[in-house]
Amino acid sequence: MLDWSKTRVTVTGGAGFLGRCVCKRLRQRGCKRIDVPLVEDYDLTSESAVERMYDQLRPDVVIHLAAEVGGIGANQEHPGRFFYANVAMGLHLIEHARRRGIRKFVHTGSVCAYPKFAPVPFREDDLWNGYPEETNAPYGVAKKSLFVMLDGYRREYGLSSAVVVPVNLYGPGDNFDPQTSHVIPALIRKCFEAIDRGDQTIVCWGTGSASREFLYVEDAAAGVVAAAEKVDDPTPINLGTGTEITIKDLVSLIAKLCRFEGKITWDATKPDGQPRRCLDTSRARELLGWQAEMPFEEGLRRTIQWWRRERCCQGKP
Repeated sequence: MLDWSKTRVTVTGGAGFLGRCVCKRLRQRGCKRIDVPLVEDYDLTSESAVERMYDQLRPDVVIHLAAEVGGIGANQEHPGRFFYANVAMGLHLIEHARRRGIRKFVHTGSVCAYPKFAPVPFREDDLWNGYPEETNAPYGVAKKSLFVMLDGYRREYGLSSAVVVPVNLYGPGDNFDPQTSHVIPALIRKCFEAIDRGDQTIVCWGTGSASREFLYVEDAAAGVVAAAEKVDDPTPINLGTGTEITIKDLVSLIAKLCRFEGKITWDATKPDGQPRRCLDTSRARELLGWQAEMPFEEGLRRTIQWWRRERCCQGKP
């Protein structure tokens, strides 16, 4: 068990959506030294920048959350960049963690690593039983390749590590950028902007038949910190709720909570992405004593309330 009060922690991506919640959780657990390397200071795709980060911050534990990622559109537009950036960051960070003998490396994977037609609910043992869904395969394979690197480094060099595989995250502070946001913030923004314009219809990608599972960001942060505390080998551990919702039902629920009363239409020329996503989370309960706590509709309400306040700060109703 780590004594956080005596542990120097570097959280890559610590200024981001999940990272801020992980840093908050670490402080609640007694951690007094948390360093967040910003991209303006350290380009983690560069080996020299990673070496400089380790030299300057001297962490005992690294929690690697930094990633280049986006929704279906962003994955289609930048498959090469997403593969390169995510592999390069992990490659350099893990290698130099090994060279410096850090106590533990915590890696955050992605549900995109699962095969396109993995049996539902997804179990960690099925991660290698097929190729990921094509629209996000480069990103998913990049993240998954680091699972293998950590396993090899554990067996050859004794590097202690933990790997968590969170499902799609949501919550206050999410990315609402129209070019790079994931499905929940994209839909919330779409509803608010339709109301602003007085539109009677919103158009959504795909057919609405695909299903997704969503995890509240603070629940995910608790799972990441629990993995850092309780796991020493890179056995992948799913973080999710174990429940799924179709995109069609999700859009209807978000529209209701945002008070959009118009019509919802579907553009079937756009991709649905992976047909279903739902995780088996029994390993997290067994190894971490962790399970998600936030009810989905309540989490959506909090996310929508946060975005409404952000819009008010920007001078929008």
